[in-house]
Amino acid sequence: MSRAEQIASWLRDRAAAAGAEGFVFGLSGGIDSAVVARLCQMATPGHVLGILLPCYSQQQDELDAMLVAEHFKIPTARVDLSKTFDTLTHSLDEALSAHHPRFTVDVVDIKQRLPRANIKPRLRMTSLYYAANALNYVVAGTGNRSEITLGYYTKYGDGGVDVLPIGALLKSEVRALAREIGVPEPVITKPPTAGLWPGQTDEKEMGFSYDVLEDFLNGKTVPADVAKRIEQLRTVSDHKRALPPIAPID
Repeated sequence: MSRAEQIASWLRDRAAAAGAEGFVFGLSGGIDSAVVARLCQMATPGHVLGILLPCYSQQQDELDAMLVAEHFKIPTARVDLSKTFDTLTHSLDEALSAHHPRFTVDVVDIKQRLPRANIKPRLRMTSLYYAANALNYVVAGTGNRSEITLGYYTKYGDGGVDVLPIGALLKSEVRALAREIGVPEPVITKPPTAGLWPGQTDEKEMGFSYDVLEDFLNGKTVPADVAKRIEQLRTVSDHKRALPPIAPID
């Protein structure tokens, strides 16, 4: 049994255990979502839905998402979240400004850019769960082992899912699986990005490449400053990989 067939069988069992009929997932135009889409389709043919959820997104990402959907004949739905994002952030900015007079919105400062950017994956996950609940489907996440190790995802955003089909695979293993199952080559070779803002890429934001990260995770020697950064990212993101702590009461 191939790796793809193993994961598809596991997904089928998870859906059955949940009493669900199939899977819903976000189609972002990236390699991870493409692989997850095909694996879910293999698990429950005829019972999957890929949802395109643009939110001031790059047009190419949507074109790549549709390329994947058409290639595998996956049914899709499209919900533009841009206006919802505008309405919510405007209300939040007004409320925080009233509460804290020194509150400002600075889209250049990374510390202020991230809170706004993280609203996007949280809106997307809300949308996916609405569809899943309405259709009796399971929400399939697109996180891989490389991202999960670093906590490189939004808590209760793209990290808020029911199953992680490729969560045990490093990025290079995802690429290999993508070629095995026939993901279109332009999707496989495009630079990985969460699409949080124009020009954003995973490796630029992390400060090192996926290949270097994999060397570290496989016990190979990497530059000391990179090893230190990886360990820091892993430590500060521990809370993302655990259930919320419960205060002890005697």
